[in-house]
Amino acid sequence: MCLIFTCGEHTFRKQVEGYEGITCQCHNCGNYAGHVIKSNPWFTFCFVPVLPLSFKGYHDVVCNVCGFAQPLENRPDVMNMRGGGNNIPMHNQGPPQGWGGGPPQPHGQQPMQYK
Repeated sequence: MCLIFTCGEHTFRKQVEGYEGITCQCHNCGNYAGHVIKSNPWFTFCFVPVLPLSFKGYHDVVCNVCGFAQPLENRPDVMNMRGGGNNIPMHNQGPPQGWGGGPPQPHGQQPMQYK
């Protein structure tokens, strides 16, 4: 008689309370597809979760595009967004070049005029 048993690991995931609906930029691929997820890994026996491998779980920022996961503690920009706050850091640098601003002119020269 031959019995085959399978052992493995399964991770249960859910969104973290206070971070629902928040989308942030992935530091790996650059897409705005990162979400804050709580992961709880379990040891499985015959595909049945038997023993938790972590009692508290892990809070990560996970990208839906590339699958990159980064601990939430390493992302202060995301931690500032907790509770729906839109504390996205904006840089007041003016419009990028090519958006009507034109290239910077050297001092003492007038811009070219077409007639």
